[in-house]
Amino acid sequence: QVQLVESGGGLVQPGGSLRLSCAASGIVFSNYAMAWYLQAPGKQRELVATITNGGTVNYADSVKGRFTISRDNAKNTAYLQMNSLKPEDTAVYYCNAEHYRFKNRYWGQGTQVTVSS
Repeated sequence: QVQLVESGGGLVQPGGSLRLSCAASGIVFSNYAMAWYLQAPGKQRELVATITNGGTVNYADSVKGRFTISRDNAKNTAYLQMNSLKPEDTAVYYCNAEHYRFKNRYWGQGTQVTVSS
């Protein structure tokens, strides 16, 4: 079956960095666009960054210049490098995979990121 497993979350001080990973199995990874979403307590899930199967990237305005999304098709893994972290980045971060043509989607279980001094 399809699995997306996030890792790399944790507690970091403001201004610090974290790198999230999303390891995929059960799909042909290179056929899927990958995305990261965040969900803060009491708020709706929102899009952070996307990378198409062709490598085109897009970011939410709130993270432009600070976060970088990437993928390694040989490792079936997507990444989110987060720099200059702010307390308002605190949330559960979810990985999402969407087939480039058929649009079927899958979600990971989420990883907690807490930015606090």
